[in-house]
Amino acid sequence: MKILVTGKDGQLGTSLQNTAQSESGLDFVFVDKNDFDLTDLSAVAKKIREINPDILVNCAGYTAVDQAEDEPELAYLLNGEVVGLMAALSKELNFLLIHISTDYVFDGKNYRPYEEDDPYNAPSIYGKSKINGEENIMVEAERAVIIRTSWLYSAYGKNFVKTMLRLSKEKDELGVIYDQVGSPTYAGDLANAILELISHSNEINDLYIYHFSNEGAISWYDFAKSIMELAEMDCHINPLQSHEFPAKAPRPFYSVMNKNKIKEDWQISVPYWKDSLKQCLTELGAIHY
Repeated sequence: MKILVTGKDGQLGTSLQNTAQSESGLDFVFVDKNDFDLTDLSAVAKKIREINPDILVNCAGYTAVDQAEDEPELAYLLNGEVVGLMAALSKELNFLLIHISTDYVFDGKNYRPYEEDDPYNAPSIYGKSKINGEENIMVEAERAVIIRTSWLYSAYGKNFVKTMLRLSKEKDELGVIYDQVGSPTYAGDLANAILELISHSNEINDLYIYHFSNEGAISWYDFAKSIMELAEMDCHINPLQSHEFPAKAPRPFYSVMNKNKIKEDWQISVPYWKDSLKQCLTELGAIHY
C-alpha cells in the first residue's frame, strides 16, 4: 500500500515520518514544498498521478493565521483550491484522502464541546479558507476523512511549548492569555490516530469528519503554567486577557472539540493532554527522570 504524505517537514509530517518507521508493509512517500509546489496546481496534479497513491494524507497548507488576513488569495489557494484538486484526483485515481483541518472553522462562542456537524462560522480568513477546503472535499471526493485538530505542538518546528521553554530562559516572567480555552494536541498522538485510520482504510468508503485533540480543556495560561512546572523552570506566568495581546486575526475563545465519534467508530484512544505534554517535554530534554 502506497501512502503519499504532504508537508513532511511540518510538525505532523515529521511525527508521521517517525511513527511510520515502525510500520511494515506500508510504502510511505513523504514530500515537501521543494518537490511538491502547492501553488502550481498542474504540477500538483502531475505529481499525484505519477505517485498514484492508495492513500494521500494532506498535512500541508497555509497555517499563518494572522498573515492570512493580508494574503487571503494565497490562503484560499493552499487551503481551498489545492484541497479541492486533491479531492477530485482521489475520485479519479480511487485513493483515500485524509485531510487535516482545524478548530478555526468555528467561531469559538460555543458553550459545550463542538461536534462534527455543528455549523461553520469562522471569523478569520484562515478559518474561512479551511472551510473552503472541507467543502471542496464534500463536493469532489467519494472517499475521504477530514480530521479537525487544535493547538498542535511537538518536539519539532515552531509551537507554543517550544516558545515557552525558550522564553523562560530569557525572561523572569511572561504574560499568557487566560480567556481562550481549548485542548492541546500532541502531534505524535495525532500521527498514531492517522495510522490507525490507515489500518482501516479498506473499511472507509464514504466521507467522514472527525475531531481529534488530546483529552481535557485548559487555557493558554494553564498550559504555560504546566509547561513551567513540569520543566521546573523558574519563570512566573501572568494571566492576560485577549484584548491585552491584540492579534490581527480573531481567535476562538472556546474551541474544545468532542472526540467521541472517532473513538467510537475506530476504537482510537485519546491521551490526556498532560500525559502527552510530559512525553513531549521528555523528548525535548526538558524533563529528566
